[in-house]
Amino acid sequence: MSQKLKNIYTFGRKPAQRNYTIADLLKLKGSGQRLTMVNPANETEFRACVEAGVDLLTVWDVHLDMCREIAPTHFAATAMNWGQFATKDEILAHAISCMEQGADMYFTNRSYEVVEMLARESIPVQVHMGLVPSLSHWAGGLRAFGRTAEEAMEILATFKRYEDAGAIACEIECVAEDTLNLLNDRTSIVTISLGSGNAGDVIFLFMADICGEADNPPRHAHAFRDLGRLHRQMFEERVAALNEFNAEVRARAFPYPAQAIRLHDGELEKLEEALDMV
Repeated sequence: MSQKLKNIYTFGRKPAQRNYTIADLLKLKGSGQRLTMVNPANETEFRACVEAGVDLLTVWDVHLDMCREIAPTHFAATAMNWGQFATKDEILAHAISCMEQGADMYFTNRSYEVVEMLARESIPVQVHMGLVPSLSHWAGGLRAFGRTAEEAMEILATFKRYEDAGAIACEIECVAEDTLNLLNDRTSIVTISLGSGNAGDVIFLFMADICGEADNPPRHAHAFRDLGRLHRQMFEERVAALNEFNAEVRARAFPYPAQAIRLHDGELEKLEEALDMV
């Protein structure tokens, strides 16, 4: 069933339509409806997401224009890298710029103060909990979270701090499924589950993991198809074609007659006579 489009104005004051708005996401809590989220990064991937009916997109800032060209009505979050900006002013300027380009939500895993700053400007903020890869050294490496009652309560306390800061959504990564199931109804934040089992309001998975393109996928990934095999086959075919091209050129066989351009009929003799006169 297709989602009815809503008329909106973007942060850049442009009329637009969206399949989901922030208000829609907030109403998801307790509704039983689950949404999908994927991270397309090129034209083919964007078109595939639209064709397949993926609900929500998350994209890098450099892909926002492409997103709005190919998926103009899709809800699209965008993000900053942890260390991309040094100051709060830089983060705020980037967030405002992204929202004016047509983003619908801004992801940051920086401090509570940064979240609060963005929320004060009515920017819908997505945060990150559980396994935050860029901060994994603090956790002793890449590992699961929320597998003890004590750690689950710490996650709940973090939810409450993010609520107070004004966050509306959270990517919750590699948290025990039963923990997230128990905590989900105890937070107003829209939970975006990545590797947290069959829990959360939105289920997010990376495009490469879905399509079987990752060389070393994490445990929580599932390949629904094997594009990696096709990529390898395409690479082998590409190398084979280049080898044949090299061989034919070096043998002075290519370009073949079919690829050559010829003088019009009778013009060769005229040209030869003209050259003889030089």
